[in-house]
Amino acid sequence: MYDALIVGGGAAGMSCALVLGSAKQKAFAQGKSIGIIAHQKSSHLQTALFNNVLGLTPGTTGASILESGKQQLSDLYPHVEQIEKEKVLEVLKTESDFEVRTNKNIYTSKIVVVAVGYTNLMRIKGLKQFVEPHPRAAIEKDRIWLKNTDHLIEENLYVAGTLAGWRSQFAIASGSGAQVATDILTLWNGGKHTKVHDKII
Repeated sequence: MYDALIVGGGAAGMSCALVLGSAKQKAFAQGKSIGIIAHQKSSHLQTALFNNVLGLTPGTTGASILESGKQQLSDLYPHVEQIEKEKVLEVLKTESDFEVRTNKNIYTSKIVVVAVGYTNLMRIKGLKQFVEPHPRAAIEKDRIWLKNTDHLIEENLYVAGTLAGWRSQFAIASGSGAQVATDILTLWNGGKHTKVHDKII
């Protein structure tokens, strides 16, 4: 049983995992079980090249970020379980939580964050009733979003990144994942608005 399970290991999913993981010293986050199904094969980062992102050296590739992101998460926040080489097939709401079925296993979680790409190839059962044409993409590209309000699809089911209706920019997708993480931390903190900052002392 996870307290939070993230589906997708691209910009939004990894950012969400990093922010959730960074709260490990907070009393309200201690002992929380966090996982990420880090499927990256279909991520648009695989072919991305970044010259216009603050903090990234021009010429940085998306593929390198995918690899370094997993390593960063593993090095800094090893309590966040990375589930590799599995593809999510279904997200099923049960009476008290969610079942996430992959091609290999079944996981249960109190909270699920869906952070996969926004193409119409997204075929996760249990989510199709939320699919609509993407509000910020050219019609001819046939992109989709999961209808939500401030990233929340329904209670304890979140969406992040381009699938949440945001434009396909690395900084926007990353910020969307971080926003969802702070919303979850706020929920864990009894509704008190929460963020996690590291500071140089």
